[in-house]
Amino acid sequence: MILLGIESSCDDTSIALVEDGKRVLSSIVSSQIDIHKLYGGVVPELAAREHLVNLRHTYQACLAEAKIDTASIDAVAVTAFPGLLPALLVGTSFANGVGAALGVPVLGVHHLVAHVCAVFLDHNDLAEDRSRFPILALLVSGGHSQLMKIDWDGSITILGRTLDDAAGEAFDKAAKALGLPYPGGPIVDRLAKTGNPEFIKFPRARLDRDKHRFDFSFSGLKTSMLNQIKGRTIADDELPDLLASYQAAIVDALVDKTLDAARYCGARSLALCGGVACNSSLRAHLGAGADKMGLKLHLASPKHCTDNGAMIAGLGWYQLRAAGPNPSRFVEASASAPGELRIPFLR
Repeated sequence: MILLGIESSCDDTSIALVEDGKRVLSSIVSSQIDIHKLYGGVVPELAAREHLVNLRHTYQACLAEAKIDTASIDAVAVTAFPGLLPALLVGTSFANGVGAALGVPVLGVHHLVAHVCAVFLDHNDLAEDRSRFPILALLVSGGHSQLMKIDWDGSITILGRTLDDAAGEAFDKAAKALGLPYPGGPIVDRLAKTGNPEFIKFPRARLDRDKHRFDFSFSGLKTSMLNQIKGRTIADDELPDLLASYQAAIVDALVDKTLDAARYCGARSLALCGGVACNSSLRAHLGAGADKMGLKLHLASPKHCTDNGAMIAGLGWYQLRAAGPNPSRFVEASASAPGELRIPFLR
Protein backbone atom coordinates (compact mmCIF):
# COMPACT_ATOMS: atom_id res chain seq x y z
CA MET A 1 0.00 0.00 0.00
CA ILE A 2 1.16 3.51 -0.81
CA LEU A 3 0.23 6.29 1.59
CA LEU A 4 0.42 10.01 1.04
CA GLY A 5 1.63 11.72 4.22
CA ILE A 6 0.87 15.41 4.86
CA GLU A 7 2.55 17.42 7.63
CA SER A 8 1.56 21.03 8.47
CA SER A 9 1.54 21.18 12.26
CA CYS A 10 3.94 24.12 12.52
CA ASP A 11 6.07 25.93 9.94
CA ASP A 12 7.17 23.17 7.55
CA THR A 13 4.94 22.07 4.71
CA SER A 14 5.88 18.49 3.92
CA ILE A 15 4.37 15.77 1.77
CA ALA A 16 5.72 12.27 1.24
CA LEU A 17 4.77 8.99 -0.39
CA VAL A 18 5.64 5.86 1.60
CA GLU A 19 5.09 2.24 0.64
CA ASP A 20 4.06 -0.28 3.31
CA GLY A 21 5.08 2.05 6.12
CA LYS A 22 8.79 1.62 5.41
CA ARG A 23 9.93 2.49 1.89
CA VAL A 24 10.04 6.23 1.25
CA LEU A 25 9.26 6.83 -2.42
CA SER A 26 9.50 10.61 -2.21
CA SER A 27 9.60 13.30 0.45
CA ILE A 28 9.38 17.05 -0.14
CA VAL A 29 9.73 19.75 2.52
CA SER A 30 8.88 23.39 1.86
CA SER A 31 10.50 25.48 4.61
CA GLN A 32 9.18 28.78 5.97
CA ILE A 33 12.37 29.75 7.84
CA ASP A 34 13.02 32.85 5.73
CA ILE A 35 9.58 34.23 6.67
CA HIS A 36 9.55 33.47 10.40
CA LYS A 37 13.16 34.47 11.08
CA LEU A 38 12.03 38.08 10.63
CA TYR A 39 10.00 37.65 13.84
CA GLY A 40 12.40 35.38 15.73
CA GLY A 41 9.84 32.58 15.91
CA VAL A 42 6.82 31.02 14.26
CA VAL A 43 3.75 33.22 13.73
CA PRO A 44 0.75 30.80 13.51
CA GLU A 45 -1.34 32.89 11.10
CA LEU A 46 1.60 33.39 8.74
CA ALA A 47 2.40 29.69 8.91
CA ALA A 48 -1.17 28.81 7.93
CA ARG A 49 -1.10 31.23 5.00
CA GLU A 50 2.15 29.76 3.70
CA HIS A 51 0.78 26.23 3.99
CA LEU A 52 -2.08 27.34 1.73
CA VAL A 53 0.45 28.55 -0.81
CA ASN A 54 2.82 25.57 -0.52
CA LEU A 55 0.62 22.49 -0.28
CA ARG A 56 -0.46 22.19 -3.89
CA HIS A 57 2.97 22.54 -5.50
CA THR A 58 4.55 20.36 -2.78
CA TYR A 59 1.98 17.65 -3.58
CA GLN A 60 2.76 17.86 -7.30
CA ALA A 61 6.51 17.77 -6.66
CA CYS A 62 6.09 14.71 -4.43
CA LEU A 63 4.22 12.81 -7.17
CA ALA A 64 6.83 13.81 -9.74
CA GLU A 65 9.74 12.68 -7.56
CA ALA A 66 8.13 9.28 -6.91
CA LYS A 67 7.22 8.93 -10.62
CA ILE A 68 3.71 7.70 -9.84
CA ASP A 69 0.23 9.02 -10.56
CA THR A 70 -2.61 9.61 -8.13
CA ALA A 71 -4.24 6.27 -8.97
CA SER A 72 -1.44 4.54 -7.04
CA ILE A 73 -2.33 6.25 -3.75
CA ASP A 74 -4.22 3.93 -1.40
CA ALA A 75 -4.82 6.37 1.49
CA VAL A 76 -3.95 9.79 2.87
CA ALA A 77 -2.47 10.35 6.34
CA VAL A 78 -2.32 13.85 7.80
CA THR A 79 -1.19 15.43 11.05
CA ALA A 80 -4.43 16.15 12.92
CA PHE A 81 -3.03 16.93 16.40
CA PRO A 82 -1.29 18.40 18.28
CA GLY A 83 0.07 21.59 16.74
CA LEU A 84 -0.81 25.14 15.73
CA LEU A 85 -4.54 25.01 15.03
CA PRO A 86 -4.54 27.40 12.02
CA ALA A 87 -1.77 25.35 10.42
CA LEU A 88 -3.45 22.03 11.20
CA LEU A 89 -6.74 23.21 9.70
CA VAL A 90 -5.05 23.97 6.39
CA GLY A 91 -3.36 20.57 6.26
CA THR A 92 -6.42 18.53 7.23
CA SER A 93 -8.63 20.44 4.79
CA PHE A 94 -6.20 19.71 1.97
CA ALA A 95 -5.99 16.03 3.00
CA ASN A 96 -9.78 15.70 3.11
CA GLY A 97 -9.99 17.23 -0.36
CA VAL A 98 -7.39 14.88 -1.80
CA GLY A 99 -9.05 11.89 -0.15
CA ALA A 100 -12.47 12.85 -1.51
CA ALA A 101 -11.09 13.43 -5.01
CA LEU A 102 -9.28 10.09 -5.07
CA GLY A 103 -11.95 8.16 -3.18
CA VAL A 104 -9.47 6.85 -0.59
CA PRO A 105 -9.44 6.82 3.23
CA VAL A 106 -8.08 9.79 5.19
CA LEU A 107 -6.41 9.10 8.52
CA GLY A 108 -5.65 11.60 11.26
CA VAL A 109 -2.19 11.09 12.77
CA HIS A 110 -0.74 12.07 16.16
CA HIS A 111 2.29 14.24 15.43
CA LEU A 112 4.37 13.10 18.41
CA VAL A 113 3.74 9.40 17.85
CA ALA A 114 4.71 9.94 14.21
CA HIS A 115 8.10 11.25 15.38
CA VAL A 116 8.64 7.88 17.09
CA CYS A 117 7.66 6.11 13.86
CA ALA A 118 10.37 8.11 12.07
CA VAL A 119 12.86 5.78 13.77
CA PHE A 120 11.13 2.77 12.17
CA LEU A 121 11.56 4.36 8.74
CA ASP A 122 15.33 4.21 9.18
CA HIS A 123 15.39 0.86 11.03
CA ASN A 124 12.87 -1.26 9.12
CA ASP A 125 13.32 -4.41 11.20
CA LEU A 126 12.97 -2.72 14.59
CA ALA A 127 9.18 -2.98 14.89
CA GLU A 128 9.27 -6.71 14.09
CA ASP A 129 11.93 -7.69 16.63
CA ARG A 130 10.40 -8.48 20.00
CA SER A 131 13.83 -8.64 21.65
CA ARG A 132 14.21 -4.85 21.18
CA PHE A 133 11.15 -4.03 23.31
CA PRO A 134 10.35 -2.19 25.43
CA ILE A 135 11.91 0.78 23.65
CA LEU A 136 12.57 3.94 25.64
CA ALA A 137 12.22 6.89 23.26
CA LEU A 138 13.46 10.40 23.92
CA LEU A 139 11.45 12.86 21.85
CA VAL A 140 12.98 16.33 21.78
CA SER A 141 11.76 19.22 19.65
CA GLY A 142 11.02 22.91 19.82
CA GLY A 143 7.77 22.34 21.68
CA HIS A 144 8.20 18.96 23.35
CA SER A 145 10.64 17.04 25.54
CA GLN A 146 9.21 13.65 26.47
CA LEU A 147 10.32 10.21 27.57
CA MET A 148 8.07 7.54 26.06
CA LYS A 149 8.06 3.81 26.77
CA ILE A 150 6.92 1.79 23.75
CA ASP A 151 5.80 -1.76 24.51
CA TRP A 152 5.66 -4.74 22.14
CA ASP A 153 1.91 -4.27 21.62
CA GLY A 154 2.43 -0.67 20.47
CA SER A 155 1.12 0.99 23.62
CA ILE A 156 2.97 4.12 24.71
CA THR A 157 3.44 5.35 28.25
CA ILE A 158 4.70 8.87 28.95
CA LEU A 159 7.26 8.56 31.74
CA GLY A 160 8.42 12.16 31.74
CA ARG A 161 7.94 15.50 30.02
CA THR A 162 9.02 19.10 30.36
CA LEU A 163 7.40 21.11 33.14
CA ASP A 164 8.07 24.42 31.35
CA ASP A 165 10.34 25.09 28.36
CA ALA A 166 11.19 22.30 25.94
CA ALA A 167 14.84 21.65 25.05
CA GLY A 168 14.45 23.08 21.55
CA GLU A 169 12.78 26.18 22.95
CA ALA A 170 15.66 26.64 25.38
CA PHE A 171 18.14 26.48 22.50
CA ASP A 172 16.18 28.91 20.32
CA LYS A 173 15.49 31.48 23.05
CA ALA A 174 19.12 31.62 24.12
CA ALA A 175 20.19 32.05 20.51
CA LYS A 176 17.67 34.85 20.03
CA ALA A 177 18.93 36.64 23.17
CA LEU A 178 22.44 36.46 21.76
CA GLY A 179 21.34 37.91 18.43
CA LEU A 180 21.89 34.68 16.49
CA PRO A 181 19.69 33.87 13.47
CA TYR A 182 16.50 31.80 13.72
CA PRO A 183 16.24 28.86 14.17
CA GLY A 184 18.92 28.96 16.84
CA GLY A 185 19.35 25.27 17.70
CA PRO A 186 21.49 24.24 14.69
CA ILE A 187 23.64 27.38 15.04
CA VAL A 188 24.26 26.70 18.74
CA ASP A 189 25.27 23.14 17.89
CA ARG A 190 27.72 24.33 15.20
CA LEU A 191 29.36 27.06 17.28
CA ALA A 192 29.54 24.95 20.45
CA LYS A 193 31.72 22.35 18.74
CA THR A 194 34.78 24.59 19.16
CA GLY A 195 33.88 25.74 22.68
CA ASN A 196 34.75 24.61 26.21
CA PRO A 197 31.71 23.02 27.91
CA GLU A 198 33.31 23.67 31.32
CA PHE A 199 33.66 27.43 30.72
CA ILE A 200 30.54 28.21 32.79
CA LYS A 201 28.88 25.81 35.19
CA PHE A 202 25.25 26.36 34.25
CA PRO A 203 22.67 24.94 36.67
CA ARG A 204 20.94 21.60 36.24
CA ALA A 205 17.38 21.55 37.56
CA ARG A 206 16.88 19.45 40.68
CA LEU A 207 13.33 18.19 40.66
CA ASP A 208 11.49 16.24 43.33
CA ARG A 209 12.53 12.63 42.74
CA ASP A 210 9.22 11.16 43.87
CA LYS A 211 6.98 13.42 41.76
CA HIS A 212 9.18 14.44 38.84
CA ARG A 213 11.93 11.86 38.57
CA PHE A 214 11.77 11.71 34.76
CA ASP A 215 10.52 15.23 34.04
CA PHE A 216 12.56 18.07 32.59
CA SER A 217 12.81 21.77 33.41
CA PHE A 218 14.82 24.24 31.33
CA SER A 219 13.32 27.59 32.35
CA GLY A 220 15.86 28.12 35.14
CA LEU A 221 18.72 27.32 32.77
CA LYS A 222 17.35 29.81 30.24
CA THR A 223 17.13 32.48 32.96
CA SER A 224 20.71 31.74 34.00
CA MET A 225 21.88 32.31 30.42
CA LEU A 226 19.97 35.61 30.23
CA ASN A 227 21.62 36.72 33.47
CA GLN A 228 25.05 35.82 32.07
CA ILE A 229 24.65 38.06 29.02
CA LYS A 230 22.53 40.85 30.49
CA GLY A 231 24.00 44.29 30.00
CA ARG A 232 27.18 43.22 28.25
CA THR A 233 28.52 42.37 24.82
CA ILE A 234 29.75 38.82 24.28
CA ALA A 235 33.11 38.73 22.52
CA ASP A 236 33.46 36.54 19.44
CA ASP A 237 36.07 34.35 21.10
CA GLU A 238 33.85 33.89 24.19
CA LEU A 239 30.69 32.89 22.31
CA PRO A 240 31.65 29.25 21.52
CA ASP A 241 32.57 28.62 25.17
CA LEU A 242 29.33 30.17 26.40
CA LEU A 243 27.24 28.12 23.99
CA ALA A 244 29.16 24.90 24.66
CA SER A 245 28.53 25.30 28.40
CA TYR A 246 24.84 26.03 27.85
CA GLN A 247 24.43 23.12 25.46
CA ALA A 248 26.19 20.79 27.90
CA ALA A 249 23.63 21.61 30.59
CA ILE A 250 20.75 20.75 28.26
CA VAL A 251 22.37 17.57 26.97
CA ASP A 252 23.34 16.39 30.47
CA ALA A 253 19.73 16.68 31.65
CA LEU A 254 18.35 14.86 28.60
CA VAL A 255 20.90 12.04 28.75
CA ASP A 256 20.81 11.53 32.54
CA LYS A 257 17.00 11.36 32.67
CA THR A 258 16.82 9.07 29.63
CA LEU A 259 19.28 6.55 31.02
CA ASP A 260 17.60 6.62 34.43
CA ALA A 261 14.20 6.00 32.81
CA ALA A 262 15.67 3.17 30.72
CA ARG A 263 16.88 1.42 33.87
CA TYR A 264 13.56 2.00 35.61
CA CYS A 265 11.37 0.55 32.86
CA GLY A 266 13.73 -2.24 31.82
CA ALA A 267 14.21 -0.88 28.31
CA ARG A 268 16.02 -3.15 25.88
CA SER A 269 16.81 -0.38 23.40
CA LEU A 270 16.68 3.39 23.07
CA ALA A 271 15.35 5.67 20.35
CA LEU A 272 16.09 9.34 19.74
CA CYS A 273 13.70 11.41 17.64
CA GLY A 274 12.40 14.94 17.07
CA GLY A 275 14.10 18.03 15.67
CA VAL A 276 16.61 18.40 18.52
CA ALA A 277 17.68 14.79 17.86
CA CYS A 278 19.86 16.30 15.10
CA ASN A 279 22.08 17.86 17.78
CA SER A 280 25.52 16.26 17.44
CA SER A 281 26.39 16.47 21.13
CA LEU A 282 23.14 14.84 22.20
CA ARG A 283 23.58 12.01 19.69
CA ALA A 284 27.16 11.39 20.82
CA HIS A 285 26.54 11.52 24.58
CA LEU A 286 23.35 9.45 24.50
CA GLY A 287 25.11 6.93 22.29
CA ALA A 288 28.00 6.67 24.74
CA GLY A 289 25.61 6.25 27.66
CA ALA A 290 23.65 3.56 25.82
CA ASP A 291 26.87 1.68 25.07
CA LYS A 292 27.81 1.64 28.76
CA MET A 293 24.41 0.15 29.57
CA GLY A 294 24.64 -2.40 26.78
CA LEU A 295 21.67 -0.87 24.94
CA LYS A 296 21.31 -0.22 21.23
CA LEU A 297 20.50 3.39 20.37
CA HIS A 298 18.32 3.79 17.28
CA LEU A 299 18.66 7.21 15.68
CA ALA A 300 16.27 8.72 13.18
CA SER A 301 18.20 10.14 10.23
CA PRO A 302 18.42 13.96 10.31
CA LYS A 303 15.94 14.29 7.42
CA HIS A 304 13.40 12.32 9.45
CA CYS A 305 14.06 14.12 12.76
CA THR A 306 12.53 17.43 11.75
CA ASP A 307 8.84 17.60 10.78
CA ASN A 308 8.25 15.56 7.63
CA GLY A 309 5.48 13.86 5.71
CA ALA A 310 7.25 10.48 5.64
CA MET A 311 6.81 9.91 9.37
CA ILE A 312 3.11 10.83 9.01
CA ALA A 313 2.65 8.29 6.24
CA GLY A 314 4.59 5.72 8.25
CA LEU A 315 2.25 5.93 11.23
CA GLY A 316 -0.75 6.21 8.91
CA TRP A 317 0.13 2.85 7.38
CA TYR A 318 -0.05 1.14 10.78
CA GLN A 319 -3.39 2.85 11.47
CA LEU A 320 -4.84 1.85 8.09
CA ARG A 321 -3.77 -1.76 8.54
CA ALA A 322 -5.53 -1.85 11.91
CA ALA A 323 -8.66 0.02 10.79
CA GLY A 324 -10.39 -3.00 9.23
CA PRO A 325 -13.01 -2.73 6.49
CA ASN A 326 -14.26 0.78 7.38
CA PRO A 327 -11.39 3.26 7.59
CA SER A 328 -12.24 6.91 8.18
CA ARG A 329 -13.00 9.25 5.27
CA PHE A 330 -12.79 12.61 7.02
CA VAL A 331 -10.38 14.09 9.55
CA GLU A 332 -10.83 17.01 11.94
CA ALA A 333 -7.95 19.04 13.37
CA SER A 334 -7.36 19.66 17.07
CA ALA A 335 -4.71 21.72 18.86
CA SER A 336 -4.60 19.11 21.64
CA ALA A 337 -4.29 15.35 21.27
CA PRO A 338 -7.27 13.20 22.30
CA GLY A 339 -7.15 9.57 23.41
CA GLU A 340 -4.33 7.19 24.20
CA LEU A 341 -0.93 7.13 22.56
CA ARG A 342 -0.42 4.00 20.49
CA ILE A 343 1.25 2.54 17.43
CA PRO A 344 -1.18 -0.14 16.16
CA PHE A 345 1.38 -2.84 15.34
CA LEU A 346 -1.28 -5.59 15.02
CA ARG A 347 0.69 -8.33 16.79
